[in-house]
Amino acid sequence: MKYLDVTMRQPGWMLHPMQEFIRDEDHVDYEELQAWTGMASERPVEYVLFYVEADREPYEAALAGVDSIRWYDLTEIDDDAFYVYICQETRDEDISWRRAFADLNVAPVPPVVYDSDASFHMTLVGTGEDLQAMLSDLPDDIDVTVEAIGEYDRRHAPVVGDLTARQLEAAETAAALGFYEVPREAGVADVASALDCAESTASTLLQEAEARVMRRLVGRYSRRALDER
Repeated sequence: MKYLDVTMRQPGWMLHPMQEFIRDEDHVDYEELQAWTGMASERPVEYVLFYVEADREPYEAALAGVDSIRWYDLTEIDDDAFYVYICQETRDEDISWRRAFADLNVAPVPPVVYDSDASFHMTLVGTGEDLQAMLSDLPDDIDVTVEAIGEYDRRHAPVVGDLTARQLEAAETAAALGFYEVPREAGVADVASALDCAESTASTLLQEAEARVMRRLVGRYSRRALDER
């Protein structure tokens, strides 16, 4: 099973009004789509669950002004974050690109993260053939950037997609030995012994692995990184 990590940028005519709100107003710090129903079909109504970090009043006012939204239920977490569950009519603009998923064995993996330009970042799983077919079937109007591709493993993808096999082996070995426990239960020497390499080699492997993972993690999930893409 393969995974595909992509960024999709839709043309203005295809954007949902709430995507336009994110792009045009400075009220949303972070938004991700966590769950949905009916989005891979042409059913007239769909249900979606978002986690949002934003100014609640202007965000809720924007929701209330969207014609396709039949109703919503907003649950506050704290002053700056909330969940919003939405029932909305399926828009023709969305059907035009979702057809690329409809007849293929391709599954989106939550969350889908939106950035301040109204682009969204998502991970898809399926066979290599179906993932390639999905990319080919997307409308030409959608700009697609493939961020990563590989064998799917929820423990690793997409965060460690940039690691070499040896770096991943070093990180897995270190974790198994307790190198990352607090307090540490093993040192670099223990990792080197398990890997049958010099301490300097083990240290370099771990540092490189940690650096790549953190760059990948921050690059995928931080608001600032998403804004800079």
